[in-house]
Amino acid sequence: MSQVPRFAVFGHPVAHSRSPRLHALFAAQTGIVLEYTAMDATSARFADGVRAFFAHGGRGANVTLPYKAAAFALADVRTPAAQGLGVANVLTALPDGRIEADSNDGAGMLADLRGRRGMDPCGRRTLLLGAGGAARAAAFALLGAGVASLVIANRTPGRAQALAGALAATARVRAVAWAVLAGESAFDLIINATSAGVQHAALRLPAALAGRRTSAYDLSYGPAARGFIAWAEQAGCAAASDGLGMLVETAAASFARWHGVWPDTDAALRTLQE
Repeated sequence: MSQVPRFAVFGHPVAHSRSPRLHALFAAQTGIVLEYTAMDATSARFADGVRAFFAHGGRGANVTLPYKAAAFALADVRTPAAQGLGVANVLTALPDGRIEADSNDGAGMLADLRGRRGMDPCGRRTLLLGAGGAARAAAFALLGAGVASLVIANRTPGRAQALAGALAATARVRAVAWAVLAGESAFDLIINATSAGVQHAALRLPAALAGRRTSAYDLSYGPAARGFIAWAEQAGCAAASDGLGMLVETAAASFARWHGVWPDTDAALRTLQE
C-alpha cells in the first residue's frame, strides 16, 4: 500500500493555524488523499525539523511566523518570487530531492483585498505596520499594485529602513519610527503585518491614522487580529478585515503547486466562517 502524502505547516506558535483544516477541505473537494499537520518548532530546531520532515517523505510545507526568512535560507532552490523577496512561505520537495522555496503571501493578500474586500491598493496612500517576513512580501506586492505612497513603520526603525531600501523606490516609500506615527495624517489603507496579535501584545496606534475613507486590513486572522480590528472600528475606518481570506488564497496556491489543481476558495472560506 502506498504511503499517504504528507504535508505540514511550520511555525511558533502554530496551534492556532487553520491551514490543516483548509487543506482537509481542499482535499475533500478534489478527492485527493493527504495528511497535513501543524508542526511547532523553536527557532533552534526549525531548520533541522524541516529537513527531517522532507527526509522522511514530506512532500510540501507551509511556513508561518517567525520563520519565513529561515525557510528561504534553508532551501536548495528558490523561485523568482522568493528570490526577489528573500523570504518564503512555501517549501516543496522536488523530484531530485532538493527543497524549493516560494512566496505566495503577496499574491494571496492582493487576491483577497481586491476580490473580496473592495480594497484595491492602486492609487492609495498606504501605511504598512511591521517589517518582518510577512511585511516584506506585503510591501513588494503593494508597490507592484500601484500604491500612491507607502509608509513603513516598525518599532525597530532600522528594520523599516532596510525594507524601504530593498524596495528601491524611494520616491514612493518612506520608513518611519513607531513614535513618529502620532504626527501622520489619515491613510487610505492600513495594513497590519506585525506579530503583535499572535504574541498577545498590545498594538497602540494613534486614532488620527484613520478616517472615514480608511480601509484597514490585518494579515493575521481570528483572535490574533481582534485588537487591530477593534482599533480600526473605534477609529472610524470605513472598513476593517482580517486576513482569513488571504490565508485561504495562499493555501490554495500551495495546494495547486503540490497537487496540480486549484480548489474552490470561496467554498472553503464560507466553511471556515461558519
